[in-house]
Amino acid sequence: MTPQPQPPRPTPAELEILRSLWKHGPSTVREVQERLDAFRPTGYTTVLKLLQIMTEKGLVRRNESARAHVYQAMAPEEATQKQLVRDLVDRAFGGSASQLVLHALATRKTSRRDLARIRELLDELDGGER
Repeated sequence: MTPQPQPPRPTPAELEILRSLWKHGPSTVREVQERLDAFRPTGYTTVLKLLQIMTEKGLVRRNESARAHVYQAMAPEEATQKQLVRDLVDRAFGGSASQLVLHALATRKTSRRDLARIRELLDELDGGER
């Protein structure tokens, strides 16, 4: 059985657009552009071009039934995050998830809440044994 091809890895700019679509749901180019513009000046034509490219790459789908086309993310946020993490683990850490975690925890201050969640996840993965 042939493994399913992975969707293309989004660029940083494409990931910003995907975050907007995940957070706010299907949106027009203008809606996405206004949200991005609140953080960094972003032109309408730039967002339009990126969404067209993302449609061709299969990252978003376009609904053309209304006058203003509406774009929607093809994959859920969690699936894209998992794909990006798998890729990062393979490329930067030679497939070692532990090296990724160690580097992540060493480079940023981690809240008690996040550390507690990490411990819970480790316990779940370890079958609850401590």
